[in-house]
Amino acid sequence: MSHKVEALPDSYAALGEGPHWDVDRQSLYYVDLESAGINRFDFKQNKVYKAKIEGEVFASFILPIENRPQEFAVGCTRRTVIVQWDGVSAVAKVVRTLFEVQPDHEDNRINDAKTDPNGRFYGGTMADKGDIFTQWKGELYCWQAGGQPKVVREKVGISNGLAWDVKAKKFYFIDTNNHEVLAYDYNQTTGDISNPKVIFDLRKIRPEGPLFPDGMTVDTEGNIYVATFNGGTVFKVNPSTGKILLEIKIPTTQITSVAFGGPNLDILYVTTANKFDQPKPAGTTYQVTGLNAKGYPGVNLKI
Repeated sequence: MSHKVEALPDSYAALGEGPHWDVDRQSLYYVDLESAGINRFDFKQNKVYKAKIEGEVFASFILPIENRPQEFAVGCTRRTVIVQWDGVSAVAKVVRTLFEVQPDHEDNRINDAKTDPNGRFYGGTMADKGDIFTQWKGELYCWQAGGQPKVVREKVGISNGLAWDVKAKKFYFIDTNNHEVLAYDYNQTTGDISNPKVIFDLRKIRPEGPLFPDGMTVDTEGNIYVATFNGGTVFKVNPSTGKILLEIKIPTTQITSVAFGGPNLDILYVTTANKFDQPKPAGTTYQVTGLNAKGYPGVNLKI
């Protein structure tokens, strides 16, 4: 099985994150986190459209809103806001705040977030000042339409990868600072998660030191794909055994997240970062083809 890794054209983001495949628009949405940038890669046009959110510092994720084609939920500092964007213009505007978490924690910000298969929000926070890899001031939340954010995990370092496997009734979660992937039992009807268990440990893979897991996705066979922020690699892992099935090498070090997409949902999109003056092509977004695997599309957020 041979796969191919190719850069998307003009896809640079200094801190690319949060890839989300939108079936209706056949587009990959992702963010440039530390410049409040939101991007859309149009598959048919093979082109990236980029916008900045007016008046904001961060854009940590972007989730299309159900039945509102020009509205998106975006993480801005500790708020999840509704942003209006036509997917083409260079400027996007905040319409209103959906909810805020940890309002008194001024040194924290919201990080990765996704929608579960039923359109609920899951996402978490992290410290944004000092050594972020040695602080556990964050929390993981669940939110659904009409309610308030509910804390589902406390003492989180860097709240990161999230993925669901409905068939296995599992929710997978990464706290980067713990160097591991957790599997929870997942109740799709209620959205409840319980019984966390470590299924993949990244402390011992490289002799030079622990790897930092970042974003994550699953394929239709139940395997997880884990991006490594300091490892230049996406690991395909069997979550039942913890065995690495494949190492997908990306030509830069800071791999931030992954999502399946494309017309057949068989292209793995990979975002990367250019933090602390990395050499080119750091910050490029990639597509990986020929993996002989398919994933699930992103789910719209129900508000």
